[in-house]
Amino acid sequence: MNRTKILLGLISVLVAGLAVTSYASATPSADFHEVGGEVFDDWEICRTTACGEDGFYQLTETTFRPVIAYESLGEEAAVAYSLGEQIAAQYPDKIQRAEAVFRFVRDRVRYTSDIDQFNYEEFAQNADELATTIDQDGVGYGDCEDSAVLLAVMYQGAGYRSAIAVGSGHTAALVYLPDYEKAAAVFELEGEPGWVWAEATGKNNPLGWVPKELTGVKLGAYEIGEEEIASPEPSTTPTTAVTPKTGGTSSSAPIPFFGVIGFMFLMSMFRRRRRRRVQYRR
Repeated sequence: MNRTKILLGLISVLVAGLAVTSYASATPSADFHEVGGEVFDDWEICRTTACGEDGFYQLTETTFRPVIAYESLGEEAAVAYSLGEQIAAQYPDKIQRAEAVFRFVRDRVRYTSDIDQFNYEEFAQNADELATTIDQDGVGYGDCEDSAVLLAVMYQGAGYRSAIAVGSGHTAALVYLPDYEKAAAVFELEGEPGWVWAEATGKNNPLGWVPKELTGVKLGAYEIGEEEIASPEPSTTPTTAVTPKTGGTSSSAPIPFFGVIGFMFLMSMFRRRRRRRVQYRR
């Protein structure tokens, strides 16, 4: 399985509004510790920032690596991965299975800002923490990165390749589903088309729907798999991929990641989310 850092383009995507349901309080898992006002987990991953070598997305000036996903994969696979396996057993058809995984997260995670849920401007949950809440209570609470990470891990458990995409102010999952004809756009990662956007932050979203705010912009994406949590710093030269309008593929020469969307936008995306989130509400 490729584990690559790439650029992603969106072109001419049909869009619809997002709706968000009510939320309730929840508490983070145990075994966290605070250092300098930031919260770290047992893997020494900072849950209160996406940025830097310790951040849950390891955002740097050149790329990112969603390290928090690896807390629920490989030897660490638990509840979230198992939920994907259970859905795979129920849905042998690959298209129906992909939609079932998507609906599971969309319908059971109620959008909740981190400041309201955890009293932090940013606090990322790993897939198993959110899945455990859903398993116990029937519903979980989280924002866009929580849903994206859960989706990406569950897709792995259900037998799919998956990735996490990130842009200014938002993040979502991608699933490799080249035969899916309902998607508003077909994405190309590292020259490979067939990736579908999985946007679970609104109760009416179908699989393949893309927010208007992300239309026509460049995004970073990272395909996840069984990767060690501790890993060398990601490559500083991501390649470029572009989504076609309707089928087919197109590409361009490699260009600097933050020459496209701007480092300061990414650095601030998880620090100002509560203010920006109004873009995704009705």
